[in-house]
Amino acid sequence: MNKTQQILTTGLLLAAFAVIGTGLVAFTYDMTKGRIAEAERQALLQSLHSVVPPALHDNELINDQINISAPQYLGTKEPLAIFRARQNNLPVAAILTAVAPDGYNGKIKILIGINYDGEILGVRVVDHRETPGLGDAIETRRSDWILGFDGQSTQIIEQKKWRVKKDGGVFDQLTGATITPRAIVKAVLKALNYYELNRDMIFEKPVPEKQATQTGILNG
Repeated sequence: MNKTQQILTTGLLLAAFAVIGTGLVAFTYDMTKGRIAEAERQALLQSLHSVVPPALHDNELINDQINISAPQYLGTKEPLAIFRARQNNLPVAAILTAVAPDGYNGKIKILIGINYDGEILGVRVVDHRETPGLGDAIETRRSDWILGFDGQSTQIIEQKKWRVKKDGGVFDQLTGATITPRAIVKAVLKALNYYELNRDMIFEKPVPEKQATQTGILNG
């Protein structure tokens, strides 16, 4: 076999391996994409149910979603998801996605469950880069600090008291980490204000025919 034939043979082998490799990747993706999508769906549902328990609603939260852009209140220009909880077709709660843009190490993404009357059912952090051992106490697996929002509203706590105690408010700060809880308290209050101003729109706005159910939580 001369040099030209060797080059051609090598090229053909490399092309064959590339085609086979691409085919295997495509086959693997087709075989696993359904399971991946279901795993992501279950993870999203678990996050939603952590702030609005299943016992409070009989609709499918993921299928009752709208996307809203309200940077003044929700902390980002990107559209964020709001999930509506209903019982017998009546609105009972909304789950707002919001961003605290001024965390110690950057943006903190949160979910805020609010009942129809404007009382907080739960708040959870879904993404952050806060310092391990300090700012990460905003996670329920690290501390119960975030549970301090449960049952609160602007009717129970006046607006000017929605601050950490160091700033004259009613919410605890974290030992060695004031910036992080300060950012979350401010973000939760803004989300509450948005809900109070837009409650009717939130529950009446129709679900878009096509939407990304993970917008604002797992993406962006």
